[in-house]
Amino acid sequence: NRTGTWEIDLNDRKKAEGSFAQVGSSPRRTHYTGRKLARVRSVADLRARTHKLMPRFVLEYLEGGAGQEATLARERQAFAQWRAMPFTLADETCRDVSANILGRTAPLPLAIAPTGLNGIFKRNADIALAQATADAGIPFIQSTMSNSRMENVAAVPGLRHWWQLYVFGGDEIWQELVDRAERAGCEALVLTSNAQIFGQREWDERNRTAGGFPNLSALVDAACHPRWLATTFSRGFPVFQNVIDFVPKDQRSFFDSANWIRDRMRKSLSWEDFAKIRERWRKPLFLKGVLNLEDVTRAIDHGVDGVILGGHGGRQADWAISPLDLLPRAKEIAKDRIALYISGGVRRGSDILKARALGADAVLSGRAMLYGLCAHGAAGVSRAIELLRSEMVNELGQYGVPNLEALSPDLFVHEDRLPIGTSV
Repeated sequence: NRTGTWEIDLNDRKKAEGSFAQVGSSPRRTHYTGRKLARVRSVADLRARTHKLMPRFVLEYLEGGAGQEATLARERQAFAQWRAMPFTLADETCRDVSANILGRTAPLPLAIAPTGLNGIFKRNADIALAQATADAGIPFIQSTMSNSRMENVAAVPGLRHWWQLYVFGGDEIWQELVDRAERAGCEALVLTSNAQIFGQREWDERNRTAGGFPNLSALVDAACHPRWLATTFSRGFPVFQNVIDFVPKDQRSFFDSANWIRDRMRKSLSWEDFAKIRERWRKPLFLKGVLNLEDVTRAIDHGVDGVILGGHGGRQADWAISPLDLLPRAKEIAKDRIALYISGGVRRGSDILKARALGADAVLSGRAMLYGLCAHGAAGVSRAIELLRSEMVNELGQYGVPNLEALSPDLFVHEDRLPIGTSV
C-alpha cells in the first residue's frame, strides 16, 4: 500500500468533500462510476470511473508524482488552505465567469495543459481533447510528446491550438517544430523549462522493466481490463507522431523511441536558448515550469508574453512549493506586463476562483481533463470543463460577487491568518 503524502492528500480530500457529515461510514457515500454522463456530479466522479477502467500501470503514469510525492500533495493542500469571506445581501442575479485569454473571450479562464502519451489512455486521445476544448471555446495546448500529428489536431474546427515545446537533440529539431507550429496556425507557443531531467517517479517505475516495458505483474493486470485493451491497445503501442522522424529508424519502437528522446533532452537549456526561440517565434510565447520569483523577473526581461507557474504536476522536483504559494508575489512582479497562469492541482471551480483572486489570469488543467477522457472520451472532457464552469458560477453567487473582475485577494484569507475578530 502507498503511504505518506497520499494519506495526507486523502485526509484533506475527505475533509473537503464532506466526511464530517457522516457517522463512521453512514450514510454510505460512493462516487458515481457508471456510464451515464449526466449523472456525473464532479471531477472526482470522473476520477473514480477512471480508476475503475484503467490498468494499474496506466494509473501510475497518470496519477503518480516524483519521489515522496510531496509536491504532488502540496498542489492540492495549497488550495485547501485558502478560505473565502463571502459578502451577503449582494445581487446574485447575473454571474459571469468569462475571461480574456490572449485578447479573446473564453467562457472561463481555463486552458488544457499539455500532457504527453495520451494514447495510453485512449486511441486518438489528443483529437478527443482538441474536439472537447474547441466546443468549449478554450485553448488546447498540445504536447511535443503527443500521439497525434500537430497538423491533424490543427484541423479540428474552431480549435484554439497552442503548441508546447520540449527542446531535445540539435537546434534543427526545435526549429522544425516551431516552424510547423507556425504553419499549422498555432495561436501560442509554450516552452517547458523544468523537464530536462526527468523526476524520479519510483511508483511508476516499479511497474516496469529496466527498458521501460510493463513487467509481468503489470501485464497480467492490464489483461484484466478488456475494455481498455479494446479502446486503446488493439492496434499496439502509440507512436510519438510529431517527433518520430527525428529518431533513428532502428530505435522507433515505442519504448526505444521514448528512451532515445529522453536521453537527448537539452540538459543545458538556458536563457540564451530561450532568446533564440523568442527570435524565431513572433506570436505569444509562454514559459512553463516556473517556481522561482527571480525566474519570473528574468522571463519578463527576456521578452516573454506569459509565465505559467507550475511544478509539472508534481512529477519533477520533490518538496517544491505549489504554484499557488508563489502566485501573489509573482503577481506583484508581473503586474499587468505579462499574462500570469498557474498549472497544477485544479480539481474544482473554487480552485480556479482562488487562483484568479490571488493574481492568475487563467489556469491550466491536465489531470482533471484526462479523468474525463479516460472515463467517457471527448464527452467526458466536455463534462469536466462544464463541471468546473458551473461550480465557478455557483461559487461566485455563494461569495456574493458578480464576476471574475470583482474577485480580489481580500475575499480570501489563508488559514494561518484566519481573523479572530474584526473592527470597523
